[in-house]
Amino acid sequence: MLPSGTEKTGHQVDKATTGWVNGFVGVVIFSGSLPATRVAVMDFDPVFLTVARAAIAGLLALALLLMFREKRPARGDLFSLAIVAFGVVVGFPLLTALALEHVTSAHSIVFVGLLPLATAIFAVLRGGERPRPAFWLFSCLGSALVGGYALSQGVTASPVGDALMLAAIVACGLGYAEGAKLSRRLGGWQVISWALVLSLPVMLVLVFSTMPPSLAGVGGAAWAGLAYVSLFSMLIGFVFWYRGLALGGIAAVGQLQLLQPFFGLVLAASLLHEQVSVSMLVVTLGVVLCVAGARMFAK
Repeated sequence: MLPSGTEKTGHQVDKATTGWVNGFVGVVIFSGSLPATRVAVMDFDPVFLTVARAAIAGLLALALLLMFREKRPARGDLFSLAIVAFGVVVGFPLLTALALEHVTSAHSIVFVGLLPLATAIFAVLRGGERPRPAFWLFSCLGSALVGGYALSQGVTASPVGDALMLAAIVACGLGYAEGAKLSRRLGGWQVISWALVLSLPVMLVLVFSTMPPSLAGVGGAAWAGLAYVSLFSMLIGFVFWYRGLALGGIAAVGQLQLLQPFFGLVLAASLLHEQVSVSMLVVTLGVVLCVAGARMFAK
């Protein structure tokens, strides 16, 4: 029989590995969000798209909560759920949809490389985590690599689009860290579900007030984009993502987001036929090494 200390260490390793696997699945799902949004805003107004995706996901979340008879969150959790709703239900989707009216999805995706650093900062401010100094070195280096790639692609192409993307990153980092902290008590899918349900009444009102007079001109690709961001980006992805952050550590697992721009760029190139530089491969390799280094020194 193994010593109790060894069993505890093994349990911690399994828990961390499970967290990283869940986080990776979440990142892969989220990688399709910006390309799908880019397709959807070609036929949908950005504000309508934002509230429609939140309303659809909110109705699905409500059905899940009722089906599994989940206990209502405590009154003290409502403030945290409101932050999650502000950051990932409204803030990030709306700001990115507005940004994608000014920039391509390939251009916007590289800004997501700043999201791990934003998430790590909020993990310290809101989650109480204290990564080792070397962690910040790898996190900043990974963000710098992605930021440098963005500069090489022409980051000043649209100041308005770039400013909206930066604001989206801040809102999303806050929502990720707050939701992960809360999911340690409520569970990953429960947190995003309650956040969606909390915002559902307002979203439903806004859906009907912003709905275009006719949807006849909306193409199949735009409907598919709306379906993806509603089901996968707004709900299913968070089931894996919040579970990964809660088990593996917000700051540590959050570094997986450094890979998201490059998954997204592949989708942008293959599905939207947007031009992607071959230098992406070199930067991707550097980012992978930074993620590995950040994981090593996260705690």
